[in-house]
Order: sequence, then C-alpha cells, then structure tokens
Amino acid sequence: MAIERVSVPAAVRTQIEAVDAATPPVPARDAATVALLRDGPGGPQVYLLRRHGQMMFAAGQAVFPGGAVDPRDGDSDIGWTGPTAAQWGARFGCPEAVARGLVCAAVRETFEESGVLLAGPDPASVVADTTGDDWETDRVGLEAATHGLGEVLGRRGLLLRSDLLGAWAHWITPAFEPRRYDTRFFVAALPPGQQTRDVSGESDAVTWLRPRDALTAAADGRIDMMPPTVRVCADLADLAYAADALTTAAERRFGTIQPRVVVDDGEVWLEIEEQPA
Repeated sequence: MAIERVSVPAAVRTQIEAVDAATPPVPARDAATVALLRDGPGGPQVYLLRRHGQMMFAAGQAVFPGGAVDPRDGDSDIGWTGPTAAQWGARFGCPEAVARGLVCAAVRETFEESGVLLAGPDPASVVADTTGDDWETDRVGLEAATHGLGEVLGRRGLLLRSDLLGAWAHWITPAFEPRRYDTRFFVAALPPGQQTRDVSGESDAVTWLRPRDALTAAADGRIDMMPPTVRVCADLADLAYAADALTTAAERRFGTIQPRVVVDDGEVWLEIEEQPA
C-alpha cells in the first residue's frame, strides 16, 4: 500500500513539539470500535457520533461507537455464540483472551453509545427492541460501570452474537498522543427492529450519513474526522447494502497502521502506511 501523508493542524503540531523525545510513549490500551451500518436512500449509511469538545481524546471528532476494553469484558461467563474468541484472535493476530475482550467491548460500547445490542436469546435470533426504560437502566449501568456486560446478558438470558460483527481494520494511536489506543475496527449491520438513540454521554450529536457523504462533509470542513475514520468510510463507500459489510469483512485482509510524525521542509505531517497483515 502506498504511503499517505496527512497535514497536521497547528494545535496538534504544538502538541507534538511539546513532547520530550526522550520520554517513552504512553502504552496503548486495547480498544474496539464499530462502524454500524443501515440501508438508506442511495445506499448504506454509517452511524457517527460527535464527541464533546471537552473530551480528553478526539474532542469534537465524528467517530464510530467504541472505547477501551474494560476488565470485565473478558469475563468467561458471558454467553456467546458465533465465531469463537480463538477465531477472532487469529483474525486480529492477538491472543485469545485479548480477542474475547475486544469482541465484548465492541458489543458493549455499541449498546452504550447507540442503544443497539448485538445479542439474542439463541444463535439464530437477535433482540428486536431495546428502547424501553428497563433497557435504558441497563445501558446507563454499563456506561457507569456499575455492572458488566455479562450481568446484563445473563439476567436477560441473552447470548452475545459475535457472528453479527466483522473484522475491518487495526489502528494504533501515534506515539506522541498522551492517550493511546490499540484499536480494532469492526463492522456490523443494524439488526432488524432495533433503532439507534442519541444516548451517549460522550457525544453532543449523532447522525446517519452515507460514507461518501461523510467524506465530503469532512473535506468541506463541516465535520472533523480522524484518519482512521476517514479511511474506514472510504473503504465502505462502494458497498451496495449494509449486509455487504459483513460479507466483505469475511474476505478482507488488513495489517496494522500506526501513523508517525514526519517533518519535511519545515512542514509536519502524519505519515500513514499499513504494515503487512
């Protein structure tokens, strides 16, 4: 893959220049994010949240639902159906325990930040409606970390549906960032009957956009998106239907991307190159 260069805004350049070269980078936390798609007029649309301007990471950016893996995401008592954690580990090139946490984090964060739950009572069905007050109580509890995903699913007799997710990409936050994440990107289609809700406490706006329209809005300066979000939207732009994301993901091959800082003739760039899978 060709090396891509992205210009660095002045604020980020100041942040880069403030980093002591002798200081080792902050360790990157495992994280998961999900590009949630639905069919709409003119083609599939992707769900985007705009993070609050006061957030410590990616403030003001349009992002997919996602976040860091919680220790309880690796609990072995979480009901599960679909590809195993070992299979996900092989897909992402990580240990089985890490893969289990990533998949559970992907499902939990999607529910926390959109109200959509990728789970069902058996391997062939999925929850049809998550809009009631009791569901909201569970969602808020997960968001506040007063209980874990395993408790919610177990109490409701539900299984996590890992087959409703597809592996899409792997990005690591650049070394200069004070908060860093080793993020695996998933794709999923909005389950029949479910609907998203503007519920996340970390965002101040949500929207559904065709991936190509999101790219246009970013190019025009109407929304801000980080390079990983831009790249994933570009990869999704030619899909004919939301379900095609899972089909494509099953055959997709990808490596790891960790942008690095490059100074060229006084200009500061982020250089993006995907490493071999």
